[in-house]
Amino acid sequence: MKSVILALVAVGMLGGCGVGKSVSRAVFKPAALDANGPIKRACLAQNRRAATSAQCGCVQAVADRELTNAQQRRGVKAFKDPHKMQEWRQSDRASDNTFWDVWKAYGQTASRLCGS
Repeated sequence: MKSVILALVAVGMLGGCGVGKSVSRAVFKPAALDANGPIKRACLAQNRRAATSAQCGCVQAVADRELTNAQQRRGVKAFKDPHKMQEWRQSDRASDNTFWDVWKAYGQTASRLCGS
């Protein structure tokens, strides 16, 4: 399970764009987190051993709380092409820097809440 989260963070550590939305930073119980959406589908498509439906559902639930729909769609692109994150991370564009900051924070939150 931890490798799924680390993979998300690794993908997340490689780029982004978009404006973050204001989100409540309440504490959630990992077992209670489960959702369906683009991040969960991308997570499951990676075919990693730890990429269970429950683990990917937790990661999606955190994404629903931390990311806009546009940020989720952009992040999914990085699952298909991890180099995109690197390009976004190193970009000089303000929108890419904003996305990178939001995606990195999301990855850290998902790791904390969904890690085993």
